[in-house]
Amino acid sequence: VSDNGMSDKITLIRGKMEEIDLPVKQVDIIVSEWMGYFLLYESMLNTVLYARDRWLKPDEGIVFPDKAVMYLCAVEDEQMKYERIDFW
Repeated sequence: VSDNGMSDKITLIRGKMEEIDLPVKQVDIIVSEWMGYFLLYESMLNTVLYARDRWLKPDEGIVFPDKAVMYLCAVEDEQMKYERIDFW
């Protein structure tokens, strides 16, 4: 932030979202890497929603990233199916 000359505009605070106190009542933007791999595992969506509900300016604030796309493709591994399922 300081290397880019933005110290007067951006404040970084370290800590768990549920445990920190901000020096302001509301924020304009929340930037978070909340998505786990495949959008499901290790997801921090609950924490981002907590932050949104507690600090984000209503009707004006934004969260980044704000959307995600998941592409799926069905694949069959006949040998693994046989080893793990068909033997029953």
